[in-house]
Amino acid sequence: MKIVIVGAGRVGTSVAENLVSEKNDITLIDLDVDRLMDLQNRLDLRGVVGDAVELSTLRRAGAEDADMLIACTAKDAVNLVVCKIARSVFNVPRRVARLRNVEIAKNPSLLGEDGFCVDAVISPEESVTAYLQKLIEFPEALQVVALASGRVSVVTMRVSRLGFMANHKIADLSLANPEIRARIIEVVRAGHTLPISDNTVLLPDDELLLIVDTAQAHEAVHQVQKKEKSVRRIMIAGGGNIGARVAKNLSDSGYNVRLIEHDLARCEELASSLPNNVLILHGNGTDEDLLSREGIEETDTWLALTSEDEDNIMSSLLAKRMGARRVISLINRQAYGELMQASHIDIAVSPSQVTMSELLKYVRQADIVAAHRLRGGIAEVLEMVAHGDRKSSRVVGRAVQELDLPKGASVGAIVRGEDIVLPDPETQIESQDHVIVFVPTRAQIAKVEKLFQVSASFF
Repeated sequence: MKIVIVGAGRVGTSVAENLVSEKNDITLIDLDVDRLMDLQNRLDLRGVVGDAVELSTLRRAGAEDADMLIACTAKDAVNLVVCKIARSVFNVPRRVARLRNVEIAKNPSLLGEDGFCVDAVISPEESVTAYLQKLIEFPEALQVVALASGRVSVVTMRVSRLGFMANHKIADLSLANPEIRARIIEVVRAGHTLPISDNTVLLPDDELLLIVDTAQAHEAVHQVQKKEKSVRRIMIAGGGNIGARVAKNLSDSGYNVRLIEHDLARCEELASSLPNNVLILHGNGTDEDLLSREGIEETDTWLALTSEDEDNIMSSLLAKRMGARRVISLINRQAYGELMQASHIDIAVSPSQVTMSELLKYVRQADIVAAHRLRGGIAEVLEMVAHGDRKSSRVVGRAVQELDLPKGASVGAIVRGEDIVLPDPETQIESQDHVIVFVPTRAQIAKVEKLFQVSASFF
């Protein structure tokens, strides 16, 4: 796919890095010559220096025959105008805009064909906020993603030594409580994926993926992981856009929230804009005395959400050492994230991976409703709509065991109208089913996409 990306800031760069790795033809537009040169030297992409609002710049970037344009500068106005030009002048088929303004993002009349011609909106701040809130709702989980409009969840977690499933067969998950609609779709032990069957025995510290009816998710999770004490006290380091959003959402949900911000003017702004029950503290997340005074040892969850990786890492390590029960750190650099995930930091959250999950459904070729990166971006779970009939489709009218899925890939669930089906090998896929497919490596995605594409004769 030929994709033009506008803006080589943090978001634009992470989008480019991810899409280049999937062998897309990427052109990146920015005004910063040095930044573009650096990216061209590191990545297989083409840089175009210029203002994307100018038609000549978009023309040099190849907008005339682009399949998609992603406008992700730091300015909403620029992103909207670029999408409008891309549609009206160059007829780019798909246009995605990064927007921070919630009012515009949720106003279809402004975004549609009579407005700025935006097909899809991405908001890294909103995506990360929602992602973090899920982690707080499920203190036992390493990752939680929602599919089928929130009706199905995929939970990444470790097997607890004190949990029911430790040293038990996978089949015992359903035997323990037959009413729970849940299935284990992958097990990773010591960094290696295991071939799984009902007879696979789970060991403590195994990492597994659980697909489950969201209404029963907490109950299913507690079969695998010892139930954690409920989360009430949360401390946040960093009062930027993400920190402020998270603080407001958690406060509205009844959590006891304290937010540390080093900039005094920003503290005053937060104090006037956030709910009164959010305590704003002027200081630094690495200030040991401040953390001690504010009762870090009684904190259920510490969130390091500043814009600096190093500050987030150091404050999280300090908070953990001083007694915070669980620490979650926002880390942009992939190398840092991988290093810290195995340390005293319980969860390292990559904003770029969360944002890419929002973008993937627009980049993929089949009818994909949702796509999420799992296990640090190695695997994916896709929600795909099956179309056609047995003649025009490779999946409709066929049993799950007949599907030509790549090695290790599996159908985890089927959403059929109001029903959630955990299929057995003989379950047949019907037209309009929402099929949730787990794919263990990104290299296999193209084969799965092709499998779900409908032949031209159907149309």
